[in-house]
Amino acid sequence: MSNDVRLGSELPAWPQYGDEEREALIRALDQGQWWRIGGGEVDAFEAEFAAAHGSEHALAVTNGTHALELALEVLGVGAGSEVIVPAFTFISSSQAAQRLGAVAVPVDVDPDTYCIDPSAVEAAIGPKTRAIMPVHMAGQMCDMDALDKLSADSGVPLIQDAAHAHGARWRGKRVGELGSVAAFSFQNGKLMTAGEGGAVLFPDAEMYEKGFVRHSCGRPRTDRGYFHRTSGSNFRLNEFSASVLRAQLSRLEDQITTREQRSPVLNRLLAEIPGVVPQSRDDRGDRNPHYMAMFRVPGITEERRAKVVDMLIERGVPAFVAFRAVYRTAAFWEVAAPDLTVDELARRCPHSEALTRDCIWLHHRVLLGSEEQMHEVAAVVADVLAGA
Repeated sequence: MSNDVRLGSELPAWPQYGDEEREALIRALDQGQWWRIGGGEVDAFEAEFAAAHGSEHALAVTNGTHALELALEVLGVGAGSEVIVPAFTFISSSQAAQRLGAVAVPVDVDPDTYCIDPSAVEAAIGPKTRAIMPVHMAGQMCDMDALDKLSADSGVPLIQDAAHAHGARWRGKRVGELGSVAAFSFQNGKLMTAGEGGAVLFPDAEMYEKGFVRHSCGRPRTDRGYFHRTSGSNFRLNEFSASVLRAQLSRLEDQITTREQRSPVLNRLLAEIPGVVPQSRDDRGDRNPHYMAMFRVPGITEERRAKVVDMLIERGVPAFVAFRAVYRTAAFWEVAAPDLTVDELARRCPHSEALTRDCIWLHHRVLLGSEEQMHEVAAVVADVLAGA
């Protein structure tokens, strides 16, 4: 095999957009009111997003990190609280808790699905635990059966970090039908996007109302006298972003269908490459939107992995090194850190440690390509790993 295998054609671009987004932006512009209180786009998007995810209560916010922070605040998380998070995740999962003065307690993940390990969660629940935050990694839903039971037995609520899980299902149930709070992101790389944005699904109207007031500077929707009811911040989404997200939502199901068709093809081909182990799928997650195509190269060094990623990008494959375990970032230790050392956390999280070193992920636009391109992508990966 040549040491310079490349893609024969360009993969689909991301974000995807067209006349639907253009018309939506003009529609929002022509309202003459560009914030949610005066316009109608945010309200309409919330209703449509909630319906698509099996919920009655969606609240659109400025970004996915704020969605997590607001959801935790509504659940009563604050200074002195502990929030259990997966060690292997994007830093927002822990930072959202820490910004509220809570301690993020990292626990290990399953070595095959990369999702939070319920047994590790159970061992970490203590008297200060106020929330458990499973992250549906790359669209693979966590073991919600086990986590729901843990939540019910302990009385500690779940908040689903669903930043990768737009349109996902667990045993036929959509994210909003699982009975717990869920937070989404619409950042530029996500499965639907307006550049930035987020949303929280609430299981009941009372929680939604608490979230609304807090996301709007503590001010109820109908207030005209500046009677700020509680502490809060300005997490309101603007009308232009909401209009784009309505168009993006209309594309989501077809895109998921394409990725569901391509993913098993690419995973099978990647698994045939010596030394490559793709992320596995728990079939109880019967609709996986595939935010990433993730795989491990056990034994690779971080230096060599970085070189592999650079070479993949040079040859047309959008590749990234995987997340670093949250406790291996300086940011994690700035505020509300656990009373443990890095080495102690590392010993508790061996699978997260391994993923920190040897995991690579490919952008989900790869899975919007043709079946022929799945073969090309796998050939590039094989060639790069052989020569890196």
